[in-house]
Amino acid sequence: MAFADLHSHTTASDGTQSPSDNVRLAAEAGLAAMAVTDHDTVAGLEEARQAGLKYGIAVVPGVEISTVRDGQDIHVLGYWIDYTDPLLLGRLAELRAVRERRNEMILERLRALGLEMTYQDVLDSLQTVKRGDDTIGRPHIADALVRKGYVGTMKEAFDRYLAQGAAAYVNPPRIDPVTAVRWIQEAGGAAVLAHPGLYGLDSLIPELAAQGLAGVEAYHADHTPEQEAHYAVLAAAYGLLVTAGSDFHGERGGVVFHAPIGSCRIGAEITDQLYTRRGVPV
Repeated sequence: MAFADLHSHTTASDGTQSPSDNVRLAAEAGLAAMAVTDHDTVAGLEEARQAGLKYGIAVVPGVEISTVRDGQDIHVLGYWIDYTDPLLLGRLAELRAVRERRNEMILERLRALGLEMTYQDVLDSLQTVKRGDDTIGRPHIADALVRKGYVGTMKEAFDRYLAQGAAAYVNPPRIDPVTAVRWIQEAGGAAVLAHPGLYGLDSLIPELAAQGLAGVEAYHADHTPEQEAHYAVLAAAYGLLVTAGSDFHGERGGVVFHAPIGSCRIGAEITDQLYTRRGVPV
């Protein structure tokens, strides 16, 4: 049976491997298909597509859009998007501008807590050079905190400062998940709710289904078996596809975040099913 892993991040956002490295790892894991789904950017997709041709892997063009509902981060995955669409590119640029403001707000809070942290410190901790449309996020700030000796591990950085409810956590206004679903449809893609078990907002699923949501990421590296079964049933109840993803972010300090590519997989026919659910560009 052929398998797919539909959630991975690269150096275009907060992953540590290049897009081509992710595709190579997918091939080494025996996958038939994979998706690159960087945060609020499609900067790595063309490199991933070319690598797919090299390694014989079907690469689904994707993105993970950051949204907020009632103060809670909600991520919406978009598959089969037209990643050259000018409207989509402009919208993603707006989201990256919000992300940059959030980074500065986090750094301000860290300094207020007595931790001397600047944006240059974050840039100095990067493992690769960022390009114009690449994103910087909390994992990069966590890297800088480790590098400067304020914490011992990435986990400690998030637990003490960066996770929701932690001392330096901030969440500026962002678009609503309904808007993200619409944006993905208008870019010719299929929208999937990412890792719903991390939110505890099951009422989102019927609401987004009514707006054209195509699927639910029931199988995710951070879901328990009980959550996986729960969301698979919930997806079926609303006629939604079920997807799977490792949410691979690469390795930091000898630890893989969230899980290796291919460790959370589903039948590769899901890629065709998502294709049939994609929106129509307007």
